[in-house]
Amino acid sequence: MTGDDLARWEAPVEAPVSLDYYGYTVAKGGPWSQGPVFLQQLALLQGFDLDDLDPLGPDFVHVVVECAKLAFADREAWYGDPDFVDVPMRALLSPGYNDLRRKFVGEWASLELRPGRPEGRIPRVLVGGHEAVISGAGIGEPTLGEPATSPLGVVAGDTCHVDVVDRWGNMVSATPSGGWLQSSPVIPELGVCLGSRMQMFWLDEGLPASLAPGKRPRSTLSPSMAFKDSEPYLAFGTPGGDQQDQWSVLMFLHHVHHGMNLQEAIDCPAFHNEHTPSSFYPRAAQTGLVALEARFPEATRAALSQRGHRLRVGDAWSEGRLSGCAREPTPEGTVLKAAANPRGMQGYAIGR
Repeated sequence: MTGDDLARWEAPVEAPVSLDYYGYTVAKGGPWSQGPVFLQQLALLQGFDLDDLDPLGPDFVHVVVECAKLAFADREAWYGDPDFVDVPMRALLSPGYNDLRRKFVGEWASLELRPGRPEGRIPRVLVGGHEAVISGAGIGEPTLGEPATSPLGVVAGDTCHVDVVDRWGNMVSATPSGGWLQSSPVIPELGVCLGSRMQMFWLDEGLPASLAPGKRPRSTLSPSMAFKDSEPYLAFGTPGGDQQDQWSVLMFLHHVHHGMNLQEAIDCPAFHNEHTPSSFYPRAAQTGLVALEARFPEATRAALSQRGHRLRVGDAWSEGRLSGCAREPTPEGTVLKAAANPRGMQGYAIGR
């Protein structure tokens, strides 16, 4: 990196990628982030009647997990910096494509990594540094590797997330991260940590996320915003690497389908899966693994195990670091709302 590299760079302003869902419009960053994977999960879930599913029941967990597996498999196969890669974004979010993808959601947990073929393209996916074998049904069981990080919450340091809304309707959702104090070397002359997001690149050539000069790494950072009746309504998000667009999806689904307010949606027992290769070295994939909080009923855990999910039950309050701010018109006037995660005692909702 040279001084000229820094002198020529400036932060771009880009249009978001968005999807309409049950009266809301959700806006996310482009495919140089993992943001659109949130939207594709919604596109897949539109084919299921989530209103009637118990948020603590096995049917809800199963459907959400299986749709997440499909969307994240497409993330692995197709996402990259659109300034360098022709990402088939419109096809990935189209109703026709997701109608076909939804047929892979069956009664049993899938143990395959199944990227689709948008516009007839043939996917190529690496898992733990090894190329997965593509068959007619999808991609075979991935190679397992050593986990790259400790379970969330064990280390006192992570990505952070902030949401802000003001009386005039300005709204911000931001997830800054990249130079972790506990793992990144400090540059003595500058007194700051070396950014480490380039670990998201592949050094193998020919992948959407392969390294190239001037190219952005495919980041996990994924703040969210939602519009309601075409007006800015909700800013929300969480730290958590690959789990960001799983925990945020749960919060949104609980709010939209289960009638929960923001705090209830955050507090509701949560889960995530680790079936897809991690974005972090050595890109481990835990086939069929679902991590869920101990507050899920024993009957739900037993039913999920019977369907083939590999369960890892964590502490009662261990999944996610969510927060959110909303602005909602009422007959009495506009109300500003905020909610934050009690997990880890790291997040706060503040109004003034």
